[in-house]
Amino acid sequence: MRLSRRITTMLAGAVLAIGIAGSGASAGARDPAPGVADLTRDLDRILADSRLAPARAGVAVRAAATGEDLYSLDADKLFAPASNTKLLTSAAALDTLGTDFRFTTDVLAASRVGRTVAGDLTLRGTGDPTLLAADYDALAAEVAAAGVKLVTGRLVADDTWFDDVRLGTDWAWDDEPYYYAGQISALTAAPDTDYDAGSVIVSVAPGAGPGKAATVSTTPATGYVKIVNRAVTGDETDVLVERRHGTNTVVVSGTVSEPYDEWVAVWDPTFYAATLFREGLARHGVKVLGPTVRGTAPAKAATIASRRSMTLGELFVPFMKLSNNMHAEILTKAMGRKVSGAGTWAAGLAVTSAFAQANGVRTLRLRDGSGLSRVDALTPGGITALLAAVRGKPWFPTWYAALPIAGEADRMVGGTLRSRMRGTAAAGNVHAKTGSLTGVTALSGYVTSADGEQLVFSVISNGYLSGPPRDLEDRIAVRLAQFTRKAPVDETVDETADARGTTSGSSPREAAPSSPRARAGDLECSWLKPARC
Repeated sequence: MRLSRRITTMLAGAVLAIGIAGSGASAGARDPAPGVADLTRDLDRILADSRLAPARAGVAVRAAATGEDLYSLDADKLFAPASNTKLLTSAAALDTLGTDFRFTTDVLAASRVGRTVAGDLTLRGTGDPTLLAADYDALAAEVAAAGVKLVTGRLVADDTWFDDVRLGTDWAWDDEPYYYAGQISALTAAPDTDYDAGSVIVSVAPGAGPGKAATVSTTPATGYVKIVNRAVTGDETDVLVERRHGTNTVVVSGTVSEPYDEWVAVWDPTFYAATLFREGLARHGVKVLGPTVRGTAPAKAATIASRRSMTLGELFVPFMKLSNNMHAEILTKAMGRKVSGAGTWAAGLAVTSAFAQANGVRTLRLRDGSGLSRVDALTPGGITALLAAVRGKPWFPTWYAALPIAGEADRMVGGTLRSRMRGTAAAGNVHAKTGSLTGVTALSGYVTSADGEQLVFSVISNGYLSGPPRDLEDRIAVRLAQFTRKAPVDETVDETADARGTTSGSSPREAAPSSPRARAGDLECSWLKPARC
């Protein structure tokens, strides 16, 4: 009996040791400090949530300055990261292109006699995602101000700075009409100052009375998109906006009782941009006799008009705050163009992968720059290694400021975290990148502890069957903000976070009727227009 008890005691001690080692803070530490042990216990409790029982969750927490591991759960396992992929893409872009990088768009002609361009007029782009219809109009006005009244040839759209592959590898076919999966081109246009390149806004409003045709318009107003209006005025708004595959015909059906907007990706953004420019030329009295075609600017063509974008540092605010997929893909191809002369996904992803591996990401698989691909794979440990490594980069302050900030109501400050963790120790503290796809949620970034120590963390969940368990991410972030090495915290886990603004497991609102998605919570909140963060 005594032997039995001794064996039982030894086995219990061994099991306890294995359990502690598996929790991370204590992995490799025989006797963790009380504050670290408390953190381990509390994060274990949070991650014991039943919603994760059929799912996979990976967590890594480390001290940013020293690299000390404070907590680890499957931190070296690969997970689908969704938009956490943008952490790698954005950091590589700043490192490769620089904060002062600008896109250029030029209008060129090879032969001009007085007021006549004798031959073709070329519109050449390098990927600027910030061009609005007003900017193409301004380019047209500049051409007119230069004295051009007639173009005897064609309007040539030169998008050869990038290749002609428009959609990313592994992107879901049913995302193709939606603006957050817009086609990528070196010539493109956005409908508003979120700079959702390659899309238009379709606005539906009540008509003259019940049962009467609804009023439908687009932003920008352009002949490039054909509207088929089957919607009528009714007692409720239940609108379906569908772009037919391979066309720019948009069919609007259903009923509308109040104004409703839908962001729609166009088919072929190159000709979309060229159409906006051609329409601008007509408004400013410049006549083009030939058709609009795709081509390449002549080697010796002279520049008649030009536009430079905002700096990359400025673009990073809408890019990262709103998790803009098109920006990530455009920057990926721009990196490829700069480093290897090829504006392709393959060339750009090679740049991002090399940068990531040089900054602590040992294991990864990248198929795109935004994280729309479900074949993308990162580890929580790799993400935290990157977060720690880039703190010494000269561009780090720009990058850090561009990350969404928990609980900050301003959309261009709080971004995708503006409605989360309000009224907690994490509010105004956590700078982190969100990530959301059906069955995938992630949160990775920086938090300052109660001791004033900066921590880096990554939380990724895959394969859950519930609504997205973002409340668990938030509770972890709040607990990290409360972390102290000095003594146990008074309240170990903030169980009231949901009541103070945390976005919990289920989205508070269903997806718009025009979306095939089962729940709005399956996507980044900023992708649900108008923004529902």
